[in-house]
Amino acid sequence: MRPVSVSASSKAPGPPARIGQGGLPHPGHALPWAGLRLICVRRDAGLPRGRRGFSVGACGCAETSCCLAAATDEVLSVWEEVVRKSSLVLRIMLPYWEVALTKFRTHSGCAFPSASQVRDCAMLLLTQLETGLRHLFAKVNQCPRRLLTAESAALYTTFDEMLAQHLSDGEINQLPLVLGEPATEFLWDFLNHQEGPRVRDHLSHGEVSLPAFPKGMAEQLLAFSLVLLLRFVEEDLASEVKEKAAIKVLVRLAEGYRARFHPVALIKKQVLSCEESIRSWPLLPLPEDAAREAARLGGSSEASACEPLIMKIMSELCRHVPGHHCAFQGMDSLPVERWPRPLPYVCSLRVPTLFCPRAVLEVLTVLRSISSRCAQVSRQVAASLELRGRQWAEKTLRSRQRQNFLRMVSSVKLLSPVLSLVVLLVALEVVSVHGICGEKPCGRQRYLRFLKSVLQFTENLAACTSPTRNRWGEVARLTHAALLGIWAFSERRQMLIHGAGAPGETAPEDTSAAQSCQEPPGWTSQTANWGPGEAVPGTRSPW
Repeated sequence: MRPVSVSASSKAPGPPARIGQGGLPHPGHALPWAGLRLICVRRDAGLPRGRRGFSVGACGCAETSCCLAAATDEVLSVWEEVVRKSSLVLRIMLPYWEVALTKFRTHSGCAFPSASQVRDCAMLLLTQLETGLRHLFAKVNQCPRRLLTAESAALYTTFDEMLAQHLSDGEINQLPLVLGEPATEFLWDFLNHQEGPRVRDHLSHGEVSLPAFPKGMAEQLLAFSLVLLLRFVEEDLASEVKEKAAIKVLVRLAEGYRARFHPVALIKKQVLSCEESIRSWPLLPLPEDAAREAARLGGSSEASACEPLIMKIMSELCRHVPGHHCAFQGMDSLPVERWPRPLPYVCSLRVPTLFCPRAVLEVLTVLRSISSRCAQVSRQVAASLELRGRQWAEKTLRSRQRQNFLRMVSSVKLLSPVLSLVVLLVALEVVSVHGICGEKPCGRQRYLRFLKSVLQFTENLAACTSPTRNRWGEVARLTHAALLGIWAFSERRQMLIHGAGAPGETAPEDTSAAQSCQEPPGWTSQTANWGPGEAVPGTRSPW
């Protein structure tokens, strides 16, 4: 930016103590020339971004575009009535709310709708929700009124502070308690979670392609704001409005809202997708002569040794599926696609996600890395099977490639149940993840080392099955070592599913502190070295 623009930018908002810095000006507060000045400065500030090749993207809301009921005419009519009577709306700010509704209605009823209308609606709603919640935040926490605006030593109160668990002085923030868990989860999803839309940040930072701003985002903000407004109207009006069918559906959806962009939700989505991918492997075309040749060659001794370990570990995991004890005995003769499917049920179990302790987030980070690697392996296997199968049928493979393809076919029979086992393990540990808070520090470190060893195993699988490495002969050795480690850890009952707080699990007997900090038998220096001849870049020995 040029010096003149920088000077204008610093003077236009005024000193920090002014109300304009707090985002609270009412319709008659800002002078007309100030808006024109900011438009000119904003245009000048955007020029260097274009020269540097900076590009803006769409505001991703595919996951949130259908989480609440659609903004139908009935919903909008109720919204218009309630907004005038809700104490959440400052009277002096009411025109902004009304303009937001008008913008949305104009877009919905226009023969040639413009994205600028829903964009303006969303921006107006976000600023007014922030203003209303800021006043509520100050009221329920008994904050001084000066916290509503900025000062020379402190910024004005933002969504980040309003949605935090604690205030700056360490006291419990009362706003999430007043809003309730579902409403707070929705706000965290839309505004704070790193992989969520973060619509306010992206809009305020100029990171959204405004012409492509999605209608679904404004629609969900309208629906959510109506649910909030109903919380702050007289009881008679709220009861009357909630009897309407559309509002009843909206309130039910809002009260049952679960986080979609918290790591717990993302892991659940990932493991379900991975399982579906694994179960699709048998549907891929495989030349019959290649299948016969692979069966004739048979598997290695290590692959044969993996089968009983898989059955024992899977039986143990299924025994800990809370409230859904699926039988796994006698499944050794069935293909993986006909095994019991406890994973959808496990992923449907509710896990507290609001204000997770650091220890929980640390575990979730490793579990998500494991599920990501499993998904990567599944994609690579499917792509390689399809490509090499076609090349085999077309007889375009060289001799060494044909032998490698046969090893691939044999390895897939082992990888399918192993990946199914790992994703079920991840899902069960996610459901019991809060049990890590009850572990002693040495127990936490031991458990994290175990998870990181499983992560290293999946990373090495991803390396072996990648098109560039193609080392299918290493799969059986890696898998056998990993299964031995998992079974040893499970036998010591040191997983979270074995903990006192795990669903469907009774408290284990107390052991001495010295014994609890010992490494489980079966883990050796050779067990830790699971790499196919060399360490995978970016990883290290878990022990």
